[in-house]
Amino acid sequence: MKIQTLTKAEEQVMQYLWKIEKGFLKDLLELFPDPKPHTNTVSTILKVLKDKEFVDYEVHGRQHEYFPLISKEQYSGKTMKSLVKNYFKGSYKSAVSFLVEKNEMTVEDLELLLNELKNKD
Repeated sequence: MKIQTLTKAEEQVMQYLWKIEKGFLKDLLELFPDPKPHTNTVSTILKVLKDKEFVDYEVHGRQHEYFPLISKEQYSGKTMKSLVKNYFKGSYKSAVSFLVEKNEMTVEDLELLLNELKNKD
């Protein structure tokens, strides 16, 4: 299954839905910082996410209870692969080197990551 890319607004709604796992429109709206978006805006985003097959819903009377169809891990993995492919010519080594050079990742962080990877087996 090919996972589509999300807009920033769609991704924000998904982040909240992943956080609560299942919820109604009002539940999602509560999670937004002030000033909160209009109900129709979030409702439209949820419709787009359904069309993109990121969410589905169960009907409860006149309300829809939304839940994710794609896990945060699945989307994160796809996004990371795309980022490395498009900006670092497919090289994870180059991506990590970039993070270290820009002080986004310390050498200590890198050593901890390497140790975790070595002990994963």
